[in-house]
Amino acid sequence: MTETELTEIVACGETSKVQFKELLDNNDSIAAEMVAMANADGGQILFGIKDKTGEVCGLDYAKIQEIGNKLAIIASDFVKPQIFITTEVVTLQTDGEKKRVLVATIEKGISKPYKDKNGVIWLKQGGDKRRLTDNNEQIRLFQQSGQLYVDEMIVPYTSFEDIDKEKVIEYLTKIDGFERDKDDITPTLCKNINILKDNRLTLGGLMFFGKKPQKYRPAFCIKAVAFYGNELAGTQYRDSQEITGTIPKMFDDVMHFFNRNLHHTQQGQNFNNDGILEISEIALQELVQNALTHRDYSINGSVRVFIFDNRIEIISPGCLPNSLTIENIKLGNAVVRNNLVVSFASKLMMYKGLGSGIIRALRVQPDIIFENDRSGELFKVIIERKN
Repeated sequence: MTETELTEIVACGETSKVQFKELLDNNDSIAAEMVAMANADGGQILFGIKDKTGEVCGLDYAKIQEIGNKLAIIASDFVKPQIFITTEVVTLQTDGEKKRVLVATIEKGISKPYKDKNGVIWLKQGGDKRRLTDNNEQIRLFQQSGQLYVDEMIVPYTSFEDIDKEKVIEYLTKIDGFERDKDDITPTLCKNINILKDNRLTLGGLMFFGKKPQKYRPAFCIKAVAFYGNELAGTQYRDSQEITGTIPKMFDDVMHFFNRNLHHTQQGQNFNNDGILEISEIALQELVQNALTHRDYSINGSVRVFIFDNRIEIISPGCLPNSLTIENIKLGNAVVRNNLVVSFASKLMMYKGLGSGIIRALRVQPDIIFENDRSGELFKVIIERKN
């Protein structure tokens, strides 16, 4: 880090990724800060700067060595699992005097959730930190590290009786082409294909093979609205539907919603041919499948589909997982967040699970806009309506 870069960071004050410390005088407090940064997107702790005023007070050689040694101990003994930090000393010219600042960099963790020595999980909240107490937030941290797949967890109060055997038969027929009777669908078979676990439906099993998935997970639906005008706050709508059922059924129903609320135009066709949807149907199919298969099922929220006069929006609960960015999903990179959902979708839907869906959507609809909102925990797709 250069002097210019550090000067700019100090001038901007403390943020969720930057903390000021005059000295290291409390090991537990620094450990909590490290934990919070590792559980978020990483960050830096700057020693030799007063946290209340941002005044650069600097450190002498002995203090730099002392703090550096303490940081190594805290990172290995006060944080579980241990983290690795890097340190560097940057000299600033301030008030006509050279002052040294020790910069400790904490990388974004790959083994979340991190805890302090007392087992407390800390998260960043703006320039401060807070204890994590919500179970769903803990689940999301485990999910981000790949230690847990939410769709493999059991859904309480469900049972074998909640399974639609016809849907299971359809799935098995797609796999091996062998026709079965309803009597062939047993608890043991459903357990073997991950629909059942401990005599309860897995979340993935419920969302593909449940008779009434929203009986147990009412928020896991699609809320679709076609508005008059271009504002979400509008009070009038042309069409509104809460779309429920299994994931394949919701996919089919939301495509019907698009077909009845978007324009069908001639687009150079013969007069006697049916009109073509104003927005590529292939793009809509790929984007809706992505919303249903890659959404964050640890968030108790619905996929939302909004049709405005000038655009459509498809909004999924949960931002992009792990290291994915908008730039690399456009190149076909993918991280599987929902193992079972993706596995079932590859047999029962048009979904391939190869990371190629976004590429296909962009090829036929190049003007798609993606927004990855990490603070709001959502992923939004926007397509302009040119007609």
